[in-house]
Amino acid sequence: MGVPRASGVPDYGPSGTVNFDPEVYSGKLVEKFYRTTVFGDIASIDYEGDIVDFGAQVKIRTIPDITVTDYVIGEGLTPQYPTRNSVTLSIDKGKAFNVALNIVDSRQSDLNLADVFANDGSIQLRISADADMLETIPSEVSADNSGSTAGVISNDIDLGTAASPRLLTKDNVVDFIVDCGQVLTEQNVSAEGRWMVIPAWMDSLVKRSDLRIASLAGDGVSILRNGKIGEVDGFTLYRSNNMLTQTSPAVATYVMFGHSAGLTFAAQIIEAQMINNPTDFGYLIRGLMVYGFEVIEPQYVGTGVVAKAPASP
Repeated sequence: MGVPRASGVPDYGPSGTVNFDPEVYSGKLVEKFYRTTVFGDIASIDYEGDIVDFGAQVKIRTIPDITVTDYVIGEGLTPQYPTRNSVTLSIDKGKAFNVALNIVDSRQSDLNLADVFANDGSIQLRISADADMLETIPSEVSADNSGSTAGVISNDIDLGTAASPRLLTKDNVVDFIVDCGQVLTEQNVSAEGRWMVIPAWMDSLVKRSDLRIASLAGDGVSILRNGKIGEVDGFTLYRSNNMLTQTSPAVATYVMFGHSAGLTFAAQIIEAQMINNPTDFGYLIRGLMVYGFEVIEPQYVGTGVVAKAPASP
């Protein structure tokens, strides 16, 4: 019989449901699948090294727009004094974890439970921050890059709205991706480095579309390879379960697309420690991450509000 445990404290021993004791545990930790994080791929992280502490701010200078005018001989030129624009990246968000590890469990386990818990905690911090960004950014993009009349030039591209999402099927999902590309092209966004974050159900539609033909994927290899999405119409597609969704006024998912030059993310775990538990024998494993994100060029980022079309009767 093991050491008595207070109510709510998990049993890591052979009689408990969480078995880490060497008598019954094989020594191979069952792999845990974490929701994919994408912020490191879709956002610039150039300013991550500038974080000092929680509440700090990073001033990001942007290139001003130069005005071009018609030239008339003898009329003279009125000089323009460009204003140096800047965007403030506020490091104003924080996430933390605090896990108790009893000394009995620590000594009796053949695993380094402190490392196991600390590693999982750090991954959960990243997932939480990733979801925070993907749920916040859609409302901060340029008005010309969202809605039912998107397109700074055309003003007639339907990317869906909260009340009327764009319904997607395997037959029209590529059309939606192409429309998103046109929206960025009308904003003069570079064709290199474009990305799109989509939900799992939309990923399935893409894989069932005509893009199953390798030549349409652009790389001579079917996009069904190893379950990866690949590149479509210049976009590198990323699948995520952390996206903003809604159930009212209509069921929909907010798809993000753009270029990394339009979005910046800065994150840093500034404290990770294992200290003595003041109320029990053992330790507290805890970690803190501070971070911030900002749309620095709204015209480089877009949002589509989409839903899976109902199956045909």
